[in-house]
Amino acid sequence: MLVVALRETVPGERRVALVPDAARALKKAGLELAVQAGAGFAAGVDDATYEREQIAVSPAAAELLGRADVVLKVQAPSDAEIASMKRGATLLSFLRPLDEPAIAARLAAAGITSFAMELVPRITRAQAMDALSSQASLAGYRAVLLAGASMGKILPMMTTAAGTITAARVLVIGAGVAGLQAIATARRLGAVVEAYDTRPAVKEQIASLGARFVELPLDTSDAEGAGGYAKAQSDEFLAKQRELLGARVKLSDAVISTAAVPGARAPVLIDAETVAGMKPGSVIVDLAAATGGNCVLTRADETVVVNGVTVLGPTNLPSEASVDASRVYARNLATLLLHLVKDGAITLDLDDEITKGTLLTHGGQVVHPTVRAKLGLS
Repeated sequence: MLVVALRETVPGERRVALVPDAARALKKAGLELAVQAGAGFAAGVDDATYEREQIAVSPAAAELLGRADVVLKVQAPSDAEIASMKRGATLLSFLRPLDEPAIAARLAAAGITSFAMELVPRITRAQAMDALSSQASLAGYRAVLLAGASMGKILPMMTTAAGTITAARVLVIGAGVAGLQAIATARRLGAVVEAYDTRPAVKEQIASLGARFVELPLDTSDAEGAGGYAKAQSDEFLAKQRELLGARVKLSDAVISTAAVPGARAPVLIDAETVAGMKPGSVIVDLAAATGGNCVLTRADETVVVNGVTVLGPTNLPSEASVDASRVYARNLATLLLHLVKDGAITLDLDDEITKGTLLTHGGQVVHPTVRAKLGLS
């Protein structure tokens, strides 16, 4: 069985889906491996390194896709890449199935069996396959570095001959994987950190990292959905939340916002009036920019400056840490692939929670029920 990894073509994407560390586990299972020339260069892996690991290197993506039994990718394939894949091939990749379900329809029409890394269930058995978590952790880390480099203050307290510089105040909104890593990073860099989340269950996790949990007088008993993700709330709830949270935002030197709802637009938690009340030189790093942003002024992959306040909307921070992001992502992919392979071939056990939960398309059909519903399929 031939497993292929391609050079990513989405602008700004520096990660690669196969690195030597993960490749060794796949080769041990008897799988044949190949990569497109230059696939790992931006992630610190040159072609010679792949060849030393006995991984074939080919310059032509179409030729590789035409032979591949399994394709490993970071970003969803382009229409040209889908057209080059042979019917019956298997694809493992981020596929944005809840945000852009049309991709699933195109994969189904091409006869591709696909597994979306976003759909890996958050259960103990699947932790080593959870690419959303591995990449979100890096995004939270990079967000703090970006905030520190963009705001007018330094993060730690510093004593100088000219007097003492007070530590920066950092507010983290959303205490999922990215938010918790942002808290830990900001604390390590010496900032005074507080964090807010609608889910009361994360209060202990926030406190354990040395941050203060911001409590707002809101009914959050129904704030947590399946898999521990936040649930969408009513417009009335969000309006009250914006009003109450705004006071904490205005006191902050940096805000790292990570609140997201799977398959829905990111909730708007910071309005223009709140931004206008922030101190000049402060910064907002909005990690929800890809789905609209938590700040009403956020523009995806752009920098907006209003009254001296900088609003950043990065959509792919893990790519900026491409070496480590590729290493952990490739391990996620390899672990899932080895879970699916039995006796050298892909075997679909639809009674298995991981296989069934992650499977997006098979046999010419979109099979994931939530994605089917988004496409209007019965």
